[in-house]
Amino acid sequence: MADLRKDNNVKEVHYKLTLCDGPTCIHNQSKQLHQVLDAEIKNRGVQNVSIHLSGCLGMCKKGPILIVNPGYTMYGNVKAADIPEIVQSHLVEGKPVARLTIIEDHLYNRFFRIFGDVDFFGKQMRITLRNCGIIDPENIDDYLSVRGYEALAKVLTNMKPQDVIAEVKKSGLRGRGGAGFPTGLKWEFTAKAVNGDKYVICNADEGDPGAFMDRGTIEGDPHTVLEGMIIGGYAIGAKKGIVYIRAEYPLAIKRLEKAMDAARQCGFLGKNILGTDFSFDIEIRLGAGAFVCGEETALIHSIEGSRGMPRPRPPFPAVSGLFGKPTLINNVETWANIPVVILDGGDWFSSIGTETSKGTKVFALAGKVRNTGMVEVPMGTTLREIVYDIGGGIPNGKKLKAIQTGGPSGGCLPEQYLDTQIDYESLAKAGSIMGSGGMIVIDEDSCMVGLAKFFIEFTQDESCGKCTPCREGTKRMLEILTRITRGEGRPGDIEKLERLGGMIKKSSLCGLGQSAPNPVLSTIKNFRAEYEEHIHQKKCRAGQCAAMLSYTIGERCVGCGACKRVCPAGAIEGARKEKHVIDAAKCIRCGQCFDVCKFNAVSKA
Repeated sequence: MADLRKDNNVKEVHYKLTLCDGPTCIHNQSKQLHQVLDAEIKNRGVQNVSIHLSGCLGMCKKGPILIVNPGYTMYGNVKAADIPEIVQSHLVEGKPVARLTIIEDHLYNRFFRIFGDVDFFGKQMRITLRNCGIIDPENIDDYLSVRGYEALAKVLTNMKPQDVIAEVKKSGLRGRGGAGFPTGLKWEFTAKAVNGDKYVICNADEGDPGAFMDRGTIEGDPHTVLEGMIIGGYAIGAKKGIVYIRAEYPLAIKRLEKAMDAARQCGFLGKNILGTDFSFDIEIRLGAGAFVCGEETALIHSIEGSRGMPRPRPPFPAVSGLFGKPTLINNVETWANIPVVILDGGDWFSSIGTETSKGTKVFALAGKVRNTGMVEVPMGTTLREIVYDIGGGIPNGKKLKAIQTGGPSGGCLPEQYLDTQIDYESLAKAGSIMGSGGMIVIDEDSCMVGLAKFFIEFTQDESCGKCTPCREGTKRMLEILTRITRGEGRPGDIEKLERLGGMIKKSSLCGLGQSAPNPVLSTIKNFRAEYEEHIHQKKCRAGQCAAMLSYTIGERCVGCGACKRVCPAGAIEGARKEKHVIDAAKCIRCGQCFDVCKFNAVSKA
């Protein structure tokens, strides 16, 4: 690695240290790391060093992350014990610490190196996340340094509202909340509505299990969401904006509040923005975490103080929304794209992606993949590229079984769909949906019947209960799946699930019910053999359905007694140093004996 101190062109190096202040890094003690780093620098008397904080870069598996500039050396999984070495070797001697380095950009040698088995950023294109991990989300000056609020100034000084809408339409941007409705068209509908006051809403009610795209965007770059909303308010003629965000996101809420206060102080929010006649302000409303409130009419009811339940459409919110007034609703990711569309132009934005799906998409990559985290790729990127090139593949030598996209209302796509492009039409054709951007990687150890049961249990529990097909239909589906996973499946159960699923999709009131059967129907379509094994052979090939398992102790048993001590049912008998035996009648199939045995003497089938 390069020794920056030996470069003749550098008289004095000022080191800028950027420490990730995202939730995963905070969980991994980055706050304590900050204190240790500050103390170590002061104790050693190191000069010309500044410490900055940033939002999440997306590499959650590698946190805490510390970036040292110049040279862009990224350290991962940093511990407090590593700090003295980093300070001495890198800051004093000018030699990066190789064992902790993930990425190094040799600034003076002009080449870029990735350490490890995957180029996490190589196939990403960051538009929504362009500032996440780069700026301090709690410092408005940092946002201004990366052209922050420049788009707003351009709009207010050089563009008419109809010009803004035309640019958004030209970009081809579609709503990133899941439905993929053309954003510019929605703005145009709302702008044309004539019914008194108008409202702008940011839907930050991110309820998909394993999804954290919106949360990460707000935590890493809250001003870009606010700027997008202000521009939207100007375009449609609104003076009031609301961010509807679930209360389980305290860090995002805190940073939004700080960003709003700073924007008001600087004249970007409030009355007579930037000295113009345009006034617009934003407030935060907290949601209680109901998944159904991600649906825009249910969200509106929640803001109004009513129970979050959807209503039939039309009229659409663009005509009659919050308090019966025209309302523009977009999600976090959509709003975050608006400043870029305005600054770089709709033509540039539409040059990215596919013919029908423009721009990029943020995904929360989770599950059985080496590099979990938040990624952003151009539309048209394949599932294979995300899982293997960015995600690093499946850990522990396991095989890929499926990829679940679109959250609990999405579908599970088997390995043969790996080359499917990420766009609205391609995913729908394959039997899944884009959704808001959840992506869960599933390996061979997962039971697809159990997975379908998990998701239908979630959607059944989150159903608002307003319409019978969703309320009762998902309950019946859950009952059948529960029987199957308990080894009590009956011939004809698969066909019943298919009929129920089809009925629920066709007759439910809102998107939750219409898409709730998707995980069940897609797993039946792509993994029907597993359902049949559960029903006819009473067998779970993944060994995950406890009711179908039986445990036995083989000849490798040395009589250590570990399994006997942990068995909660007292089902294991045997003297010390003699082979033990499991009483099948008493065994509750908890698997603790299997987990605790160090001699591989316990087997399950």
